Amino acid sequence: MKPAPFDYVRPASLAEACELLAGDEDARPIAGGQTLVPMLAMRLARPARLIDILRLPELAGIREAKDAVIVGATTRQAQAERDPVIRASVPLLARVLPWVGHPPTRNRGTIGGSIANADPAAEIPLVAVTLGADIMLAGTAGPTSMPADDFFIGPMVTAIGQGECVRAIRFPVWPHRRIGTGFFEISARRSDFAFVAAAAQVALDEEGHCLGIALGLGGVADRPLRLDVASLVGTRLDAASAADAVNAACADIDAMSDLHASAAYRRRVAGVLCIRALQQARDNAAAKPAKGAR
Repeated sequence: MKPAPFDYVRPASLAEACELLAGDEDARPIAGGQTLVPMLAMRLARPARLIDILRLPELAGIREAKDAVIVGATTRQAQAERDPVIRASVPLLARVLPWVGHPPTRNRGTIGGSIANADPAAEIPLVAVTLGADIMLAGTAGPTSMPADDFFIGPMVTAIGQGECVRAIRFPVWPHRRIGTGFFEISARRSDFAFVAAAAQVALDEEGHCLGIALGLGGVADRPLRLDVASLVGTRLDAASAADAVNAACADIDAMSDLHASAAYRRRVAGVLCIRALQQARDNAAAKPAKGAR
């Protein structure tokens, strides 16, 4: 199939892009196009106008801020995957990015595009929710931001209003010295959409007790979820404690059922992957030097 007819505009500034989006409810922004272009080809999306935001300098780059790393919306996924700031300060994102699609898609796909598309099985939205990132928006009324947990509403549905687009993602930087990450996902083939994905980040003190913990689950519900496992803070993250906390956190999840996997399968696999991700993150953190400040 071929896309339905549409107009194409390349604005000269972010302000102009927002004005164009505000003036046409059938307009869509496009950057890497790794999701939107296939949807156009299958006529699952039929925008009247595409607003090309890829070359806007206001949306590009990776920079350090106080207690955070800010990743511009049009930053290529492959660039973030290789970036030393991401590797050092947002290690969970660095661990997960190689699981996003294939190298050619990461070379063109953008961080903000994955966030804006809001696929419940996508890895980058899962990291944003797990770490409590803020989604920074641009609009005709000026810049705003909101927690990732509030940004994602449902499958392919976000809190973006007309005339707005994702400007950047603000990932918090943990202050601890010994930080470890873990990630597991189940899919039909490597780089396919995940049926279930679990992401974890933990911080340990010198004796191996948990100082901080974040655990997220993707592909199970209609949006990525951050699970409450705060009861594990202060423990050594032993297998029994981790299993109890994960089982309690997953008990009330309303799992999806589709042609790929049943809800019962997703719930069962979710618990297993969450425990594995926590154990991997614990072991990863334990391998870090115990002395010194970050």
